[in-house]
Amino acid sequence: MPQLYGEAITRPDLASRSGALSQFAGVRLSTLGDGVERGNRQLEFRTGSGLRFTVLVDRAMDIAECDHNGRAVGWHSPSGFRNPALHEYEGEGGLGWFRSMSGLLITCGLDHVLFMDDDPAGHYHYGPREKVSSSLHGRIGTIPARLTGYGEEWRGDECVLWAEGIVQQSTVFGEDLHLIRRIEADVGGNEIRLHDRVVNHGFYRTPHMYCYHINVSHPVVAEGSRYVAPVRDVIWAAHADNYRAQETGYRHLPAPITNFHEQVWQHEMAPDDKGRVNVAIVNEEMGFGFEVETLKSQFPAMYEWQNLHAGHYAVGIEPSTNHVLGKDFARERGELIWLEHGEERRYDSIFRILPDGDAVGDAVRRIEATCRQPEEDYPAPSGHYPPIPAGGAA
Repeated sequence: MPQLYGEAITRPDLASRSGALSQFAGVRLSTLGDGVERGNRQLEFRTGSGLRFTVLVDRAMDIAECDHNGRAVGWHSPSGFRNPALHEYEGEGGLGWFRSMSGLLITCGLDHVLFMDDDPAGHYHYGPREKVSSSLHGRIGTIPARLTGYGEEWRGDECVLWAEGIVQQSTVFGEDLHLIRRIEADVGGNEIRLHDRVVNHGFYRTPHMYCYHINVSHPVVAEGSRYVAPVRDVIWAAHADNYRAQETGYRHLPAPITNFHEQVWQHEMAPDDKGRVNVAIVNEEMGFGFEVETLKSQFPAMYEWQNLHAGHYAVGIEPSTNHVLGKDFARERGELIWLEHGEERRYDSIFRILPDGDAVGDAVRRIEATCRQPEEDYPAPSGHYPPIPAGGAA
């Protein structure tokens, strides 16, 4: 039963204390009305525990704001939660994606992630389409969803807040991929559960790549905060040729730095005995943190993104279906996912608030019990990319 205000409350008891659940928790649909955000539909979730987050229906049902008892978790970039009608997908040589980059969760895909790419298009059997040009991190994150439902669902004395929608990345003589997303949170809980299905609705054999750009900022990210993960190998670092120049390793975070250049790693993560990979960013001085739980079978690769420039200041947890070297690398190794008509891939993840010192300590102990990460801040990248099973995700 829900834990609210320090006590377990049954459904009848909760109903007796108010005329509507919305006094304590709920999901509410509204539309943003000003600036670059104008016209975006959003769903606001409140669980009653202090967890509040918003889901941008018109931006792939990604998670924008996230806070707990007034303490921010999700990142707000200078770009804002821009209406997708303003987005220029191919702008700035493929880097226009940054002008719509903001929020706790930005979904990348559905047929491409990572940097820009020209992909041979013979599989679409249309002569004039010789190639598919993909910009940074693909198209899906700025496509509006068709909202199929939202609300509250009682299961005995347990209550689940939920929303569902379908996001279609489709064209004539090309891909017809559908993202079917369900988001859940328990009344009284501190977790967000994300259940995604990516389905090939079309009849062309179509590539599929998928990544979550999960962006955490201050006060979880602060001077002295730590990145905690079951890292058994540091595979790659974008800045390996000048590894220590910015005096920021993979584990410990500094205060904001003017003119900091982003740093990206790929880590090989050890799953626990249930196949789960848990990664956390923790502010132990404050007693506050954020944890992401994924399945190794669904997201075999994991990146760490540091954007610690003053005025940006975020750290990204990025589970991915493929290694960081991109689509050509995946194709050459036979690791690129191909979906036939009706085939699908599933992704089940948990975003967990760590609201106090006890929760932070428990998360650190759980993660370290699976695998102790390298204690050195600058472990030499191994360059060893473990094989990803053909088809990529389970």
